[in-house]
Amino acid sequence: MRGIDVVHFAGSATCRVLLSAGLALAAFVLAPAPLSAWGPNGHRLIANKAMDTLPPELRPWFEGNRSYITQHVTDPIGWLAKNPAERRNQTIQLEKYGHFPFEALPRDYRAAVRKFTKSVVEANGLLPWQIGFYSQRLTESFRDGKWDDARQNAALLAHYIEEAHDPFSTTENFDGHLAGQVGVQLRFGTALIDRFALFIYVRPSDASKVDDPTDHAFEVCLTAHGWVEPVLLADRRARHGLPDYTDEYFDRFFNSAGSVLIRQLSDASTDVGSYWLTAWINAGRPALPSQ
Repeated sequence: MRGIDVVHFAGSATCRVLLSAGLALAAFVLAPAPLSAWGPNGHRLIANKAMDTLPPELRPWFEGNRSYITQHVTDPIGWLAKNPAERRNQTIQLEKYGHFPFEALPRDYRAAVRKFTKSVVEANGLLPWQIGFYSQRLTESFRDGKWDDARQNAALLAHYIEEAHDPFSTTENFDGHLAGQVGVQLRFGTALIDRFALFIYVRPSDASKVDDPTDHAFEVCLTAHGWVEPVLLADRRARHGLPDYTDEYFDRFFNSAGSVLIRQLSDASTDVGSYWLTAWINAGRPALPSQ
C-alpha cells in the first residue's frame, strides 16, 4: 500500500469503538467516490510553475527532470481509478471533526488514531499526513543520493500538495452532492482550467522553507476549505436561469470564481516549490547530479 496506510495501530477492544470503526468503514465503502480535484492539466500547470520558485542551487536538477515530474505528477489519478481506497490519501473531510478550525482533530497522526480510531481517521481522509509522509520520503531520497527515487517522490509529493489546495478535497461535500450541485468539483478544478487556460496567469512566490510539513499541510487544507462556500455560491449563480451548463454558465462561473482558482493554483505552485526546497535543506543540501 502507498502512503501512511502502511502504518498500523491497534484499536480499542471495546464494543463501542469496534462499532464506530465498523460504521466508519461501511460509510467509506458506500460513499460516492470523489474524483481527483484538479484535472491532469491543473496538476501539470502547478508542477511546472513550482519549478520557477526554486533557488539556483536546486532549480537545474528539477529543470532536468521537468518532463518526468510533470508526467508522473498525475500518477495518483490513475491509482484512484484502479483503487477507490486511494481516495483517502487525496482528501480530508474536515467537517467530520466539528467546526472551523477543527481543533478536535489532532494533527499528529498517532494522536488522531488514538482519539478516533484508525478506521474513522482513514474514512475521513489522510491528505495532510500523506503530504508529511511524502515530504519525508523525498528528504530521505535526497539524503541517500537515490535520484530516481527522488524525482518520483518529488512528483508524488507535488500531487498531494496540489490536491490540498483544491477546496473540494477538504470537505464531505466533495462533489457538491450535499448541496444539489453534483459535479462542481470537476467544473471548478478541471473545466475552468481547460476552458480558460489562456486567461489563467499563475504567479507563485519564491519557495521558502516549511518548518513542519504536516502542520503546514493542515493550514493549507484549512485555507482551501474556506473557499468551499464561495465557490458553491458562484456555481449556483452562474447556473441561474440556464437550462444546462452552457458556455454562458462557464463564462459566468469563471468571472465569479476565476480569482479563487488562480489564487489556489498560484499558492499551490509556491507550496510545491517550498516543500521541494524543504526536503533538500532537511537532507543536508546535498550536491545534485548534473543533467
